[in-house]
Amino acid sequence: MVQMKPYMALLLVELSYAGMALLSKAAVAGGISPSVFVVYRQALASLALAPFAFFLESNETSPLSYYLLCKIFLLALIGLTLSLNLYLVGINYTTATFASAIPNTLPATTFVLAALLRMESVSIRHIYGIAKVLGSVVSVSGALVFALVKGPSLPILHWHANTPHSSGKHPSLEEWIKGALIMISANTFCSLWLVLQGIIVKQYPAKIRLTTLQCFFSCIQSAIWAAVSERHNPSAWKLGWNIDLLSVAYCGVVVNGITYLLQVWAIEKKGPVFAALFTPVALIVTAIFSAFFFKEILYWGSVAGAVLLVVGLYSVLWGKNKEAKTVTNNEENPETEAETTTKP
Repeated sequence: MVQMKPYMALLLVELSYAGMALLSKAAVAGGISPSVFVVYRQALASLALAPFAFFLESNETSPLSYYLLCKIFLLALIGLTLSLNLYLVGINYTTATFASAIPNTLPATTFVLAALLRMESVSIRHIYGIAKVLGSVVSVSGALVFALVKGPSLPILHWHANTPHSSGKHPSLEEWIKGALIMISANTFCSLWLVLQGIIVKQYPAKIRLTTLQCFFSCIQSAIWAAVSERHNPSAWKLGWNIDLLSVAYCGVVVNGITYLLQVWAIEKKGPVFAALFTPVALIVTAIFSAFFFKEILYWGSVAGAVLLVVGLYSVLWGKNKEAKTVTNNEENPETEAETTTKP
């Protein structure tokens, strides 16, 4: 049971992400303002994380200057405020399944951005370098196929989508492409956030406090944006005892709070590559539940895109893992490395 705990933790993490996609889709489809949704979500996330930041990191003595606060503020703007607002706008034009598929491109887009910023090495002389490059291309291609190619519907769900009780609203091709581009933009901002956060964590290693500060700053930023965008609609700020309140509470407390701590714990136990291997679970779970709850039709084009996404994901992860092991072996055996580099 002790050995199974990281597996169970990561399964719960991916199930929570699937729940986030489903509930977010339901809330936005029900009419809640995406900007207001982000405000409430980040407010609850800040409140949920604050006790953990205070008690679990009470011994942290990381200095926090005004300059560093400005960096964290900009980091929150890129990775939380812009990414989440675009995510919720995009999901209104696409589906919860697509929203769960796009995060599978995160390792690839993060690698590309890190390479462009010269924070990641690109070496096609080694097999792991080729795997990272090809995996990135395949992963991004999978996202485009998922977004743009439909084809015939999947027979196993075709009967359900065309039942007399089906009331699902399926987006038009124009809406789908618009939503897909917005969702890809949100994913790109998230990848940039991951790259920049790696720099900030070195300056401020208190991870829970860092996340709490970002949620708090994002709440302020989103509140300003929502106040401007919803200035003629004050009723947009009302939350009833319905799916809106459930979605906000779930995303703020469960996803930003409990899920974050589980993920950090699992990464410390098994490593980031192992944690990333579970990412497709959220896509599979979301696709199944979306077909029944939202009457979403799954097409063969979407299946092909999802396969490419997963193949690209694992290719990048394999390359990263192989590279890390190679670097470690070379550091432990410098003589072997020197002999290898001198060979024609």
